[in-house]
Amino acid sequence: MITPSGRRPDVLVVGAGGSGAVLAARLSEDPGREVLLAEAGPAPRALPDFPAGLLDARLVPGAQPGHAAVRTFPALLTPGLPYAAARGRFLGGSTAVNGGYFVRARRADFDRWSAHGDLWSYDRVLPAMRALETDLDLGATALHGGDGPVPVRRTDLGHPAAAAFQAAARSLGYPDDPDKNDQGTPGFGPVPTNTRDGRRINTGVAYLLGAAAHRPNLTVLGECVVRSVVISRGRATGVVVERGGRRTVLDAGEIILCAGSLSSPHLLHLSGVGPADDLARHGIAVVHDLPAVGAALSDHPQTVVEWTPRRPMPAPSGGWLGGALHLPSSSGGDAAGDLEILQSLVPTMALVGGEAVAPGAPLPFLVSVQTPRTSGGLRTVSADPDVPPRISYGYLETGADRRRMREAVRVAAAVVASGAFGEIRERLADPEPALRDDDDLLDAWIRARLGTSQHTCGTVPMGGAVDGHGRVHGLAGLRVADTSILPTAPLRGPAATAVLIGEVIAGAVRRGG
Repeated sequence: MITPSGRRPDVLVVGAGGSGAVLAARLSEDPGREVLLAEAGPAPRALPDFPAGLLDARLVPGAQPGHAAVRTFPALLTPGLPYAAARGRFLGGSTAVNGGYFVRARRADFDRWSAHGDLWSYDRVLPAMRALETDLDLGATALHGGDGPVPVRRTDLGHPAAAAFQAAARSLGYPDDPDKNDQGTPGFGPVPTNTRDGRRINTGVAYLLGAAAHRPNLTVLGECVVRSVVISRGRATGVVVERGGRRTVLDAGEIILCAGSLSSPHLLHLSGVGPADDLARHGIAVVHDLPAVGAALSDHPQTVVEWTPRRPMPAPSGGWLGGALHLPSSSGGDAAGDLEILQSLVPTMALVGGEAVAPGAPLPFLVSVQTPRTSGGLRTVSADPDVPPRISYGYLETGADRRRMREAVRVAAAVVASGAFGEIRERLADPEPALRDDDDLLDAWIRARLGTSQHTCGTVPMGGAVDGHGRVHGLAGLRVADTSILPTAPLRGPAATAVLIGEVIAGAVRRGG
């Protein structure tokens, strides 16, 4: 394809999500570089064209079954426990449908990742973390940015439920953690979010609807589904796309996959890049044997602990999130805090139904274990791109996994049971005391209610499949730049890190790395 400027693209970015929108916008800052961005979902070029529900920070579109901006992947959380993993299919990708949680990875995460190149050391990436944000609470400091594309606003702890959570955490001895984008002691504090005035600012809005929208060297194609990468003599030369019912090949000097931690490995497999024997078994012509693609994944298991308010709670104003408590698990947990108790000010049934209120319904704590580990994996089982891959999370496989999840649930229950929380709490809806005190019964309760935080990483990991610059081992002209390259999921949700990946890989490309 020749772009409107009449030139062949120098770079073709696949996916306009948390990393891809960032990458395309940053690379197109160089007027001499022709950039083509292909997004599978709609790609509006003006804010009024976004559905209101994708911008309302009180809603979580990814939690709504059948939402038009969401694609779901069938998966197994544990053997015999099916799940539908949701990913955004709209400009902004999953940042258009997630909860707006925007918390940085911890220094311990960067220490692990930097084993694959000092490009990922905390001190090296801090300038990029500052450059991507405008911190609306703290402004420009040595740690925070004051003029970046993404607004960062911490949740308001003035809501009665959030204030009670804060009082309960203090009464239980947990420290205050007022800036979760600092590297201080984990504890209770407000949640940094990519919101402004009650509006979720996804990466498509933040990076592509401003100055980038008018650059003649940036072409954004919406409703453009990439089916595979074209590889010839060890070099990626283009992609096969389907758009408007027609298939064609888009040529480019370099291909960068930013399709997400589920779609990027699937695209590589469909292109013949992955575990050779497995691909051949399913009728896919092997181009490059790369066993690490899809061999494992890293994510955070999650369950919900609900409580019933003593009196009606006011509807949240700025967003659905209250406070968050981070703490180290007692069984060898990371000192940076590998357990998370995240407060929702909106009932579960309202989140699922696309509403901001559900009078009389219990309110949830989202309880997750964020210990860095890998398990499960992603296998492609057909050469037909419309056949989804088989995804296994491998949750709760070890005794340590189960102990950490029990501990997190018990801490959430202790918060609700505390005297400080009793001012607003009628009762803990679940689990009952008899369940909380018995390991086997609590394990069964957790397994029956198990979900995932939707934080998948590690399916195209640095070290095994790509280098620290995202370049695919053994192939030229092909990179991956999304959370699939992180060997393990960070100790906090990865949305902010996805944006950082776009910034870091864009810098590497600009420097010729």
